[in-house]
Amino acid sequence: MVGSTFIAANGLVIGVDEAGRGPLAGPVVAAACVLGAGAPEGLDDSKKLSAKRRAQLEPLIRQSCHWTLGVADPEEIDRINIFAATMLAMTRAVSALVEALGMEPDEVLIDGNKTPAGRVPQWRWQARAIVSGDGLVPCISAASILAKEHRDRLMREAALAHPHYGWDRNMGYPTAEHQEALRCHGPSPLHRKSFKPVAQLTLFD
Repeated sequence: MVGSTFIAANGLVIGVDEAGRGPLAGPVVAAACVLGAGAPEGLDDSKKLSAKRRAQLEPLIRQSCHWTLGVADPEEIDRINIFAATMLAMTRAVSALVEALGMEPDEVLIDGNKTPAGRVPQWRWQARAIVSGDGLVPCISAASILAKEHRDRLMREAALAHPHYGWDRNMGYPTAEHQEALRCHGPSPLHRKSFKPVAQLTLFD
């Protein structure tokens, strides 16, 4: 977490987004970000940016903004479900950022239509959900890029240990290649056993 804090007219605002709700394998990753005064231009929803552009923006965000990450692993996803795990990852990211900043935010802006407020006991901040916020609010856009790039790196690293599934290409999403590998080789320890395409396999006891 680096950068000089930029306090907007409406106070300290944290943007939050996640990556990895839909894949069959790997963690869900959330990022929390406060824009720095030198934040890069051209921030947008990570899904709308090319891989090359995301790779260019990520180090600029890391250098100029305050940011932290929160992760919920596949075991947690299976135990509490993907929605609850996403809310937990967001809470972990914001908690870490608030601790690092040493100050409380005036508001936390979250991409989507729900927030962890009332859903995660540790959540204590004023929160507002913004549908398509990752393409509308720069601090959420920055969080979107950070979460996506970090999770993609995790999946590329995991692909080295589990090469059958093509995670370096599909990032754990249910592509035809990934699902065929599941049928041929069975699930890995990083697969989400509660997700239907994995749960339907007869390989589990």
